[in-house]
Amino acid sequence: MSRYNVKLMPKAQKDLDGFSGKLLSRFEEIILGLYDEPRPHNCKKLSVGGSRWRIRVGDYRILYEIDDARKIVTVYRIAHRREVYR
Repeated sequence: MSRYNVKLMPKAQKDLDGFSGKLLSRFEEIILGLYDEPRPHNCKKLSVGGSRWRIRVGDYRILYEIDDARKIVTVYRIAHRREVYR
């Protein structure tokens, strides 16, 4: 199985920069895991269509898209569940 490239959109990078400590470490661990497995067991496909997915991390969500043809995972949002879908 070949590895995927993982890209962080500027908004996701800004979201990530706002975290520290254990939460930041957890987000980084999950994002690094997307290189080898873009669909981990705890991910869910979003109903908005396309290939958008989310991973739940406590009260936070990591939202991303998967392009299987080009082997690219694009993380576009990391935020609290009450804000992330807006």
